[in-house]
Amino acid sequence: MEIGIVGLGRMGGNIARRLMHAGHRCVVFDANPAARADLKESGATDASSLDLLAQSLAERPRAVWVMLPAGRITEETIARLAMLLGAGDIVIDGGNSYYKDDIRRGKLLAAKGIRYVDCGTSGGIWGLDRGYCMMIGGPKEAVDHLDPIFSALAPGSGDIPRTPGREGHDGRAERGYIHAGPTGAGHFVKMIHNGIEYGLMQAYAEGFDILRNRSSEALPPEERFSLSLPDIAEVWRRGSVISSWLLDLSAIALARDPELAAFSGFVEDSGEGRWTIEAAIEEAVPADVLSTALYARFRSRREHTFAEKLLSAMRFGFGGHVEAREPAAEPTKK
Repeated sequence: MEIGIVGLGRMGGNIARRLMHAGHRCVVFDANPAARADLKESGATDASSLDLLAQSLAERPRAVWVMLPAGRITEETIARLAMLLGAGDIVIDGGNSYYKDDIRRGKLLAAKGIRYVDCGTSGGIWGLDRGYCMMIGGPKEAVDHLDPIFSALAPGSGDIPRTPGREGHDGRAERGYIHAGPTGAGHFVKMIHNGIEYGLMQAYAEGFDILRNRSSEALPPEERFSLSLPDIAEVWRRGSVISSWLLDLSAIALARDPELAAFSGFVEDSGEGRWTIEAAIEEAVPADVLSTALYARFRSRREHTFAEKLLSAMRFGFGGHVEAREPAAEPTKK
């Protein structure tokens, strides 16, 4: 298939590369000429503007994947694409937009005959090799049309054993992507995914902080242990019930530097954790762990612990997120 990709950052560029490796044709645009040039060398068609990107897409219906930070830049880009595309064409927002924004945009684009698909995309900077887990919302006919794109980006079934009792369920889930529901459902599922991620990361971070402080002089001498965090992380990766990719990333960071000296412990939140708690409030669903994990990130911007250093190390590991040195602006919703 042919697809336009807008935004060639940590994930957008690798999405284009993975699609081209699978034989799809990509027309790419980014405000940074160097990013476009890099993808052009990999075989993409370079468009120096959104107008040229839309004009360069020969296949009908045209499909454009927007991979930009949630907020104003995504809003403005989709509004511009709505002026350049026509009836039957498809806009995919693969970033982390707020699901209520998706519902609003979907209605606005539908009035022009343009179909809108929201695709929650997980995989971070490892997605080129590992593939991307995708949670997709939007009209069924648009999602079905794009299936070759999603299939190429997904990790596939790999060597993960089949879950017993899944007969009769959507087989796409076993390959790493689902059509979650109507417009907004994809980003809603991804939002909760990221809220859970906050809780998992906080649990690992606090646990390793407790392990690290077992040698404290405040404890009786016979109860002090000097524990190797790199070895503990490594052994837990192998056969433990708490093994996970996040633990893998923690083990990598601790093996490189057991003290995590490169990290200050200033931990940002990118919005989805807050929106998850808002959804829990709307639904009157208790979310004790997820709320606490979010508040811990707020506190990390005032005082830092080893736990927050590990949180930062995990964020850098899966997403390439570099610590800020100043307080982050509060994520906004349109």
